[in-house]
Formats: sequence, structure tokens, C-alpha cells
Amino acid sequence: MRHTLLGILLAASTAGTVVAQDDAPTPAPPPTEHPVLRHIAAQVQPSQLHATIARLVGFGTRHTMSSTTSRTRGIGAARHWVKSRFEAISADCGGCLTIVTPHHTVTGERLPTPTRIENVVAIQRGTTDPNRVIIITAHLDSRVTDVMNKTADAPGADDDGSGTAAVIEAARVLSKYRFPATVVYASLSGEEQGLYGGKLMASYARAQHWQVESDFNNDIIGNTHGIDGVVDNTHVRVFSEGTKSTETAKQAAYRRYFGGEVDSPSRNVARFMADLAQRYLTNFHVMMIYRTDRYGRGGDQVPFLAAGYPAVRVTEAHENYTRQHQDLRTEHGIHYGDVIDGVDFDYLAQVTRLNLISMAAMAWAPAPPTDVSIKGAVEPDTHIHWTASPGAAGYRVWWRQTTAPQWQHHRWVGNATQATLKDIVIDNSFFGVSAVSANGFASPVEFPGNAGSFITAMPEAARPAGKHAH
Repeated sequence: MRHTLLGILLAASTAGTVVAQDDAPTPAPPPTEHPVLRHIAAQVQPSQLHATIARLVGFGTRHTMSSTTSRTRGIGAARHWVKSRFEAISADCGGCLTIVTPHHTVTGERLPTPTRIENVVAIQRGTTDPNRVIIITAHLDSRVTDVMNKTADAPGADDDGSGTAAVIEAARVLSKYRFPATVVYASLSGEEQGLYGGKLMASYARAQHWQVESDFNNDIIGNTHGIDGVVDNTHVRVFSEGTKSTETAKQAAYRRYFGGEVDSPSRNVARFMADLAQRYLTNFHVMMIYRTDRYGRGGDQVPFLAAGYPAVRVTEAHENYTRQHQDLRTEHGIHYGDVIDGVDFDYLAQVTRLNLISMAAMAWAPAPPTDVSIKGAVEPDTHIHWTASPGAAGYRVWWRQTTAPQWQHHRWVGNATQATLKDIVIDNSFFGVSAVSANGFASPVEFPGNAGSFITAMPEAARPAGKHAH
């Protein structure tokens, strides 16, 4: 009988058993299905998303250099309204949100005069692990063809009214629940002028000594009619960096030899999202993109990565560039401009649901285990060690072929801090560990070593993001 190499490898890996390194018998694993995530997803309402974007478009322009004093037009009016929405949501949950407006004044290539950059942030403090933080971000500012034009109408319905609507809907729905970790909802300013809002938010997180487990940056998430002619309402792209922005030369040398190029914490957050979409959303799938962002472009997740925090960018599957960064006009029968008619609200609701179930699952789970390491050179078995996570009831050990995009196999090992994968040769697979709560919520998988560590020594200042089109 003929066997393919793939079949042999799969058979070998599936045949492996796990020996947890303790004396007590391994208890049965907690449940892996969580109906509450479907309940959360069901609460997302396209009508709520539509109402938010309609209100944002009604401010005319939200250019970063537009009026900050008017209550009817400009970035100031938009920020004031977002703050009022967070305050109303907080009132509905008994004051569960703390609203802050971090700000600073900057000048730059796209900000020739001193300009106030102000973020509007709602903080839902965790019950038992408040320093561990999950953030959802989107940028509030908008623009037209000329990035310096602060007076022309710039509706910004999709870029990034869609992301802002998802942030506000996340606050409305998730504020009804309580989580061990802190959840943060952030509306950022100044993205189009140089990622200033993301830099400010990453700096604020550092000043608060937050351990950010992930930033979910939502930017351009509401359109289904691509410039390529494809209409797609069943996929969303999640961009994630492959190797850490903060990696040192020594760490890079180790990673090049032992692996980790596709296992940064951000990449494993993307895998986490893809798995949840498959399990809890109907006919909706994550396209994992192995890039920090779209080619030659950038977003507010970049300053988070530069500060040492895991972060992903969530973006519609097929963009339409006639609706981005465009003056409102019609040429040769083509309607240019980022207007509300270009947003598919049922699709936007699906993208929002993906964010919410990912944030909730992560906030209910323990932090990923730390200090994950492996050994097993010239042995038939692989040995995995880690440091326990606060609140974890147990752990799962994961492995996959080195060319597989997703984790393929896992074993429950109970409340141990080391395990042996019998008859799994270390050379042929990648490995990781996730921490699991008593009710079965699992953290993202952590890959061994610095390449996969969710806890990173952060630099004193974020690295410049570079000159990109946003």
C-alpha cells in the first residue's frame, strides 16, 4: 500500500501521546464549546452600525486639522459625540466604563501647524486581572484626495466610520458582561496624518503599565464590492506581522535557526480569530494575511507593534479605491467618494461579531503561559515547559507541521507546567501552549521563546512608523 509523506507525518503526529509531568492523574478537560459567544454575536445590530456611521458622516469632515470648537462640523464635534455615546453606554451598565481623552499637540510633515491629537477611550476594568488588557481601535479622522485639505466634505463612511462603528458597538454589547481582563474601546485621531492616534494610544498604554494582550485595529471593514470586481461578503482579512518589530539582533539569530518567523504573538492572535470565526459565525471566514499591513500602506496597529504589543489589522476582503481618499465627484460614470451607500451593513455586522467574540474569548481566558520552551534533540519525544498563568485551570499543548498555517493537533495536559509528547520528534513540527480557564476559555497559543512571547520588554519610545499611505 502506497503512503504519501504527508500521510505518514499526520499518522505519526496523531499517534503521539502526552505525558504530563506530575504525579496526579490528569483531570478531564473543561468544555470547548461556549454558547455565550453565539449570544454575544447575535446582539450585534446592523441598525446600530448604520446609525453610528450616519451620524459620523453628518459632521461633514473629520479631518484632523478641521474645527475642534464647532459642535456640528469637524473632528471636534465627532470626538464630542463619540464621548457622549460612551457615556450613555456606561450609564446603561451602571458606570462600568471609565472614559478618558488622552491628548497631545504635535507637528509633522502632514501637520504643519501645532495640532491637538485627542483619542476618546472607554475602559472596562477587569475583575481579577485588570492589568491584562485587550483593546479594539479604529480611527475617527477622515480625508479626501489632498491629505492637507481640511475643509472639503470627507464623509469617511468606510474609512474609517466602519471601524469606529464597530468600536462603539463593541462597547454597547460587551459592557453587559464582566471579564477578568480589562477591555478598552478606543476611537483614535490623526491616523491619516501620520498614525498619531495609534502612537498616542500605545504611549498611554505604556504609561498605565498595561500588559496589552492584543490590539484589534479595525480600519476599512464595511465594503463588499472590490475594485477587482469581486463581491464578497463572507471573508475578512486579518493582517499580522511575522517577526516582532522589537526583535533584537541576538533574538533574530536564534529565531532564524530554530523557527518562529510565522509565530509572533500577533500571528497567533490571527489564528485565534480564524478558529473562532469557523466555530461561531455562519459562513464567515478569516483570510490570514502574512503581512503587517497592505503593501506599502499602514495603520494604527503599527505603533502598537513598535511598542512591543501584539496587534492585528482587520480589513475588508476586497477594497474599492474609488471610495477611499477621494474628493466627492463623478467621472466617466464612476462615483468617487467614501459615502454611506458604499457600506454593506450586514457584512459590517459580521466583521463586528468576529471582533466581539475574539475579544470576549480572550478576556475570559487566562493570559497565555510565559517562558515556553522545548527540548528533545536526538530523542524520539518532545519536552515542553512553561510558567503557569494566573487563573489557569490547565493547559493544552499544540503542534503542527512546519508548513501548516493553522495548529493541527492538541492535547489537554491538566494543571501541569511541563509535558512530554511521546513519539513526536521535535525536528518535524512547531509547538506551543495555551492556558485554559475552569470554564474552558483558552488563550491564544504561545510559541516557544522570544519569537512567540506575548510579554515583551518594551522600548522607551515607539519606533517611527515610516512614511506610508494610510
